Amino acid sequence: INVSDCRSISDSGVSSVASHSQGLQKYIAYRCKQLSDISLIAIACHCPFLQKVHVGNQDKLTDESLQQLGEKCPDILDIHFGQCYKITDEGMIALARGCPKLQRIYMQENKLVTDKSVKAFAEHCPLLQYVGFMGCSVTSQGVIHLTRLKELASLDLRHITELNNETVMEVVKRCKNLSSLNLCLNWSINDRCVEFIAKEGHSLKELYLVSCKITDYALIAIGQYSKTIETVDVGWCKEITDKGATQISQTSKSLRYLGLMRCDKVNEDTVERLVQEYPHITFSTVMQDCKRTLERAYQMGWIPNTSTAS
Repeated sequence: INVSDCRSISDSGVSSVASHSQGLQKYIAYRCKQLSDISLIAIACHCPFLQKVHVGNQDKLTDESLQQLGEKCPDILDIHFGQCYKITDEGMIALARGCPKLQRIYMQENKLVTDKSVKAFAEHCPLLQYVGFMGCSVTSQGVIHLTRLKELASLDLRHITELNNETVMEVVKRCKNLSSLNLCLNWSINDRCVEFIAKEGHSLKELYLVSCKITDYALIAIGQYSKTIETVDVGWCKEITDKGATQISQTSKSLRYLGLMRCDKVNEDTVERLVQEYPHITFSTVMQDCKRTLERAYQMGWIPNTSTAS
């Protein structure tokens, strides 16, 4: 069931559905701020075959719900508790210990979730493929434990408390199946780290580096060393210039998307030239995105108002 954005749904309503739905496998309830532990505990108690729980942006949820899920729903594969601000390591650890089949976990801005949770999931959930801890109170000391996850394919570490280059490099080296890596808003990530990623990330297809401490050298390294990376986003990286954008376009055999939003040292004339020379690559800037939006609007039949009236 999916009751996302249904503000009139109550705990008693969800509980009633749960009591008659023993075979329920997926429960999705984004932004239902009126719901509390009562409804999620009812789901846990009545639906032992639950596999997916996405309840992002529910302010009232606490560790009690997660503890019940961990005790009663061992088959859970996919969880999303982003922006559930009361959840702490206690609930997360209970969930990790009780749900060893977990494949996907996504957290966002959960400030009470720390390295202890990351360690618990790495130890108890060896099948994890997608891990996201965006904006959580996580550091390199927790992230290093993710090197145990041999199935890890996608890792989202945007804007965590602290992340050093050595830890990222170790994760890339050890997690051979990693195909998507998001390091946006981690200012410490530098050219040396990106060069290592390009050389060692043999399965990597997506690399997100918005607002990282990189220069043209990083783009040149990706073009020179990576045979697999298709998507690169270096938006808001102020030291990226025409040189980096041009060289990665020239040398990369795999690149299909290059994000250059607010890279103010990249000249729009240069981007226009690259668009013409490398039509297989999508270049993202304010101007290019506006052009694509207008083109789609025309294709859908939009006609601009040519009236001179104000």
